[in-house]
Amino acid sequence: MERRDDELERFFARDQLMLPIYRVLEDRIWAEIGADVLIRVQKTQITFSDRRVFGCASLPIRRKRDWPRHCLMVTFGLAHRVDAPRIAVATEPYPNRWTHHVIVERPDEIDDELMAWMREAHAFALSKGGTGRPSA
Repeated sequence: MERRDDELERFFARDQLMLPIYRVLEDRIWAEIGADVLIRVQKTQITFSDRRVFGCASLPIRRKRDWPRHCLMVTFGLAHRVDAPRIAVATEPYPNRWTHHVIVERPDEIDDELMAWMREAHAFALSKGGTGRPSA
């Protein structure tokens, strides 16, 4: 459970308002999914894995017109499509493997519903049927 503050500072340099929101997500992932979750800061996304990637966080580069200027995109993969108002985009890159994107603007949006989807994505990624590779 290591935090890479310098990497996170660089990642969030173009939208520093989202770093505190990301930290809430990271803390809840470690608390609710496990301290063994590997968090990897990459150029365009931060991935969450436990043998397989089950989700990621990113700063949207291409935005739909109605998306907020400052937001964090939380992405996770499931075996089924979730139809919920807060799912900004859902795609099926492979049969029965759905990638979901949720826009988060405030810390309180890292709520029980979002974390339930992240826990489900973690279980799906570890199952035989899940590749665990949500596309960002």
